[in-house]
Amino acid sequence: MDTISIAIQKSGRLSEKSLELIRSCGIDFYADSRVLKASASGFPMDFLFVRDDDIPQYVADGVADAGIVGRNEYDESGIELEVVRDLKFASCRLSIAVPRGFSYDGLKSLEGKRIATSYPRILSRILRENGVNAEPVVVSGSVEITVEVGIADAIADLVSTGTTLKMNGLEEAECIYRSSAVMIARRDMPQEKREILDRLLERIDAVMLARHKKYILFNLPSDKLDEAAAIIGGMKSPTVTPLMDRGWVSVQSAVDEGRFWAVFENLRALGAEGILVMNIEKMTE
Repeated sequence: MDTISIAIQKSGRLSEKSLELIRSCGIDFYADSRVLKASASGFPMDFLFVRDDDIPQYVADGVADAGIVGRNEYDESGIELEVVRDLKFASCRLSIAVPRGFSYDGLKSLEGKRIATSYPRILSRILRENGVNAEPVVVSGSVEITVEVGIADAIADLVSTGTTLKMNGLEEAECIYRSSAVMIARRDMPQEKREILDRLLERIDAVMLARHKKYILFNLPSDKLDEAAAIIGGMKSPTVTPLMDRGWVSVQSAVDEGRFWAVFENLRALGAEGILVMNIEKMTE
């Protein structure tokens, strides 16, 4: 029986989120920090646990059929693969940071400057697109110290809170690139493996969609149904069940989590009672 192999970061936040997502898809496996390869039970898939910056090359070489990696690592690799899903987790940003007192007025302020970064390919592309002639200085780690020791005039680095920047006399000037985890795959994958990947993606889509929805159930005067349906929106039609109390119905539907409180308040104003709210594990539209 055919299986697909998927490369995942060996450890770290991206690894934890990737494995959590796969387990949410009903796929069981055993893995810990000592395991470099594992097989799933109940689904035709193997795992390779490797360094995140090696994942694009593993997929390109056919060692793995697919991989989960930060978009920043994929773009920096320069390898042409298929991005089959943006997984929406492990978000980060690549920002320009300058020393305090530096007069920053957009990327044009970096004309002729030296910019230290661990992402020279991404930085060079952005500078080129904006017509800025600056010199990327490639640094593999401790990018923040390069300005203080005179190696660079500014830096382009991944930023979360900005605390490390401040500790080194820098301040975030501008976000130039955003990244999140993506699933990449071989373009020349055999049809049998592609079908397995499609099955996996269908499960992932169901899990990701459910994470942004709430299931609601409430009682409502039946003459308010059309107004309630307009408030809920989203799905094709809510489920409606008559109650023993004449003139009342029970309504079930799913709503976007970001809209939930507005929907809740409007339904209450409409006369809805007994509003019950539940999380959803998986769903499709």
